Amino acid sequence: METAINNRYDFIYLFDVQDGNPNGDPDAGNLPRVDPETGEGLVSDVCLKRKVRNFVQIVKGGERLYDIFIKEKAVLNNLIADAHKQEGVKDIKEKGDKTEAARQWMCRNFYDIRTFGAVLSTGENAGQVRVPAIHPSRCCRVLSTGENAGQVRGPIQFTFARSISPIVTAEHSITRMAVATEDEAKKQSGDNRTMGRKFTVPYGLYKANGFISAHLAAQTGFNEDDLNLFWDSLKNMFDHDHSAARGMMNARKLIVFKHSTALGNASAHSLFGLVKVQLKDDQRPPRSFDDYIVTIDKDKLPEGVEVLDMI
Repeated sequence: METAINNRYDFIYLFDVQDGNPNGDPDAGNLPRVDPETGEGLVSDVCLKRKVRNFVQIVKGGERLYDIFIKEKAVLNNLIADAHKQEGVKDIKEKGDKTEAARQWMCRNFYDIRTFGAVLSTGENAGQVRVPAIHPSRCCRVLSTGENAGQVRGPIQFTFARSISPIVTAEHSITRMAVATEDEAKKQSGDNRTMGRKFTVPYGLYKANGFISAHLAAQTGFNEDDLNLFWDSLKNMFDHDHSAARGMMNARKLIVFKHSTALGNASAHSLFGLVKVQLKDDQRPPRSFDDYIVTIDKDKLPEGVEVLDMI
């Protein structure tokens, strides 16, 4: 594989939804997630990572080195146990070294582990990555000592996405011209109708902040090919995730701040502050991306930071 990335990145990701539910809250009857104090809509980082994983599965199709650890119907303990059975791992006697070898094998073979990290403490120990090792021959230090303790910190992390403007949740009654059982049909004398409800957001523009650490990329082996695949995922993942429940969702802006060094040349919050997303007319509710204007104050860009407008 290629060497890990050498630059730190921070990015802003804008996406929108029209007449759909971008991320239902299972604790609230699958209503769209919302901040109860501000009325702003929310989309979890877990939701966004799921869409990236799904896109990689579609594009790579289980290709070697691009498998997905957190996927539908996966039995995670079995995958962790498999890592301990691989050549170069199974014959290692010293427990800490075997744990480290298993962790490295999983980072190499699972795209989402070396990208987002993973908790690997549910089965045979596959390692815990926290800090770089002092010895240059090892990419990381294993700090866990118990049989079931392990965590890989991935180089890419998201915040929750938050809508630019407060959202309104619309509730719709829907009917189905069929029933599920004979008993239901008898109760309705053959009318056979099923009532239901559907929740949508008429329109919402959401902003998520993201961070890419070259320091953590060195620990997991996250390289330039992995990074380009991640950017492609953000650009295209909604086009492969359409459903009646989600309505129309689109990626609108991907603004990337590339640092010239691994540690970075400016704080993330100062860079994010250079990007402004404002309504053109705050007297009417937004109903499309065209109702907003997005600006980047490039004149205040710190030395050593390059801005890439990727969408």
